Amino acid sequence: KDMGPAEVESYLNYLAVERHVSASTQTQALNAIVFLYESVLESPLGRMSGLKRVQHRDRIPVVLTKGEVRSILAAMEGTNRTIAELIYGAGLRVSECVTLRIKDIDLTSKTVSIRNSKGSKDRTSVLPEQLVSPLRQHMLRVAELHRDDLARGAGLVPMPDALARKYPAASSSLAWQYVFPSAVLRPWGENGRQVRWHTSAATAQRAFKQAVAKASIQKHASVHCLRHSFATHLLAAGTDIRTIQLLLGHRSLQT
Repeated sequence: KDMGPAEVESYLNYLAVERHVSASTQTQALNAIVFLYESVLESPLGRMSGLKRVQHRDRIPVVLTKGEVRSILAAMEGTNRTIAELIYGAGLRVSECVTLRIKDIDLTSKTVSIRNSKGSKDRTSVLPEQLVSPLRQHMLRVAELHRDDLARGAGLVPMPDALARKYPAASSSLAWQYVFPSAVLRPWGENGRQVRWHTSAATAQRAFKQAVAKASIQKHASVHCLRHSFATHLLAAGTDIRTIQLLLGHRSLQT
């Protein structure tokens, strides 16, 4: 409480000038401090007229060539490779990919349905022909795991609250199981029942980073680069930008 706008301003300027933090880091610090003063201390900060704001820089996304994508995927195996292939093949965010349910992938129509994505929007993307067979085999293994879980008295997955109330049996159905399930069961809900969540995005990211190093790719590439590469390669192949926008789920053509 002894610190006021001058001290807070000095700290935020220190982050910008001496620590060289990003615009988002400085903004996060500012928002946290404002929340502390307004909601906890109940003493709103005054005006900080000398605040030096870090300027946001638009960064050019890292795009991999088709050859680089092939090299990275060749350095991966198992479920992590399937995740990476699906991210690249359908233009998914890693969070969208790991939270897919069995019912979201239609191997017949070769489509992927993305539910409640960024901005609470749904969309449909394409499923490349070469991924149909690997995904079919993968989902057969998921179905076998689910049967084993049911036999042990488990077999549940977390459900959105409204759907859990409306369709109480859906949690134990194969259709609602995650395409990329976690390796372990965890307690969930008030009754602590054992459920199987999806694998983590961090696991997929870590596996991709290791594959980039193994493939000797000299780019600062994260798994999200596969999504950028998906869009860039479609554009280079002559796909119109409006179609790419819809596949990616972007609101603006500029992004």
